[in-house]
Amino acid sequence: MHNIFLFLRRYSTFISFLVLQVIALVMLFRYNKNQRAFFLGKANEITGYFNSKYNNAEDFFHLQNENKRVHQLNDSLRNLLLSNFTTPDISVGVFSDTTNFDSSGKVRRYFSRTAQVVGNSVSEEKNYIQLNRGSKYGISDNMAVVNSDGSAVGVVVNVSENFSQVMSLLHIQSKVNAMVKRSRNNGRIEWDGKNPLVLTLKDIPKSDAVAVGDSVLTGLYSYNFPPGLLIGTVEEIINEKQSNFFILKIKTATNFQNLQQVFVIENLQRKEQVELDKATHKKIEEINKVKK
Repeated sequence: MHNIFLFLRRYSTFISFLVLQVIALVMLFRYNKNQRAFFLGKANEITGYFNSKYNNAEDFFHLQNENKRVHQLNDSLRNLLLSNFTTPDISVGVFSDTTNFDSSGKVRRYFSRTAQVVGNSVSEEKNYIQLNRGSKYGISDNMAVVNSDGSAVGVVVNVSENFSQVMSLLHIQSKVNAMVKRSRNNGRIEWDGKNPLVLTLKDIPKSDAVAVGDSVLTGLYSYNFPPGLLIGTVEEIINEKQSNFFILKIKTATNFQNLQQVFVIENLQRKEQVELDKATHKKIEEINKVKK
């Protein structure tokens, strides 16, 4: 208490000056309209400045939740794309009531789910991506994974109850059916284990009029990816003299170093396609044995 009194005594002149200054300003702004308007304008300007900074900070901390809401909305819209449906052949057979039709009578072939990347690598020869969705959320092996912008990312190769592991396109064992958008010729996308920004497209015939900058999409013959998803653009055309095919260097559309939100896409008819393919090979082998 004694120190307080000493402080007040020492700075009494300055404190008195501040008090009188405040009183003078109050009287000035209260009884002078011009000065009052000027003061209120400045006060509003200062208050607005700090409010805008506060709102910017608040928006930053809520950005993650907003991104999730937008991603979920995009997922809902993606499931309504016409490319996810096929037109059933109603000339023969009876369709089960449990078949997933849309309002136009088309059969749903692809269904997507949202997921978030919780682990990722790009510097290895065999790169994997881990997602925060597993079997509990309907994720299973062989489902395609695409970036939030719709570009191809990889294929699910393993799942646990709450997580799933994705073989990235940046994996030396990854092979994805792809096509050049201009010609619709199909080839095979691979990675050589070197540059994470560049993939390799093989088996495109030299009769194809390929040009640098052409878009490369997921192909028509993939069991995993819906056709027409962007993989990248042609960056370099390698003309091998001893081959009838080009080797194309493809600049990836996906930024694999900055993956955050993705879609996991299920081919609802994949099992039937795979089983038919296996049965066909088995049948042909049996026929060949009988002939021998």
